[in-house]
Amino acid sequence: MSDLKELIKTEALRSGFAHCGFTRNDTLEHLRPFYSGFIRRNGHVTLKYLESNIEKRLNPGLVLEGTKSVIALLMNYYPPEIIPQEDNFIIAKYAYGMDYHLVMRSKINELIGFMKNSRSDIQAKGFVDSGLVLEKTWAQQCGLGWQGKNTLIINKSEGSFFFIGIILTDADIEPDTPETDHCGSCSNCIEACPTGALSTPYQLDIGRCISYQTIENREDIPEELKSKLSNRIYGCDICQDVCPYNRFASLHQFTEFLPSEQLKKLRKKDWVAMTEPDFNRIFVDSPVKRVGFHRLKRGFL
Repeated sequence: MSDLKELIKTEALRSGFAHCGFTRNDTLEHLRPFYSGFIRRNGHVTLKYLESNIEKRLNPGLVLEGTKSVIALLMNYYPPEIIPQEDNFIIAKYAYGMDYHLVMRSKINELIGFMKNSRSDIQAKGFVDSGLVLEKTWAQQCGLGWQGKNTLIINKSEGSFFFIGIILTDADIEPDTPETDHCGSCSNCIEACPTGALSTPYQLDIGRCISYQTIENREDIPEELKSKLSNRIYGCDICQDVCPYNRFASLHQFTEFLPSEQLKKLRKKDWVAMTEPDFNRIFVDSPVKRVGFHRLKRGFL
């Protein structure tokens, strides 16, 4: 199936993915002690969906029967233009444009269609940050990067500003070599995190993470943490911005991920004066819309 591997990789890169890697399906049983302990100590805080379907998360064959190979895909979102932070509230770079789930799901479905056209007997199933697969683990197994001290996948040549997509397939495809850790003695991300969410290297204290507090937490943000948000109201890029590997980040080429002119013009006074109709118009297809108008504004009111 070496010809199929090259066909898939060529098509993936042609369609806009920055990297494509392959590995053979194997159970992730070695992760069970960590994952179970993580749940027992309530490391997932309010993310209760992480408690369910553990068996499927550890064994892709239970998600797609007959899975032989896993394909990992990285899509670059590093913006060609950074929205000014002075006199402004800050949203994470991944949320500048259209919801990446929509863009990536479409691209992955197209790639699966290409695979099935190439080999009519192939079965495949795609995932974008919302299925029963451990994306970062598989991305590392596929050789696309390693899970750094900030817990994100870091690609040695282009950094960490990537979305991850996964395809499970019953095609038996030659695997790539898994990536190894290259963080070394660097502790930039640990030292830069204002809330101490990375105090244990390679493990995220979710409850202290600015991204969790500004996106997932449906309650009031604790005052101890709110005072450390540094004007961040949706997500956080601090641990990525200080990572040395992101000096090599390439600019994305997707018009879908570019910020609208309305978003680029916003400054603090505009955020404060924003009405709910304004919010719905500016963030119509944005990831920001999922938090809703009132939860977004709690970050600065």
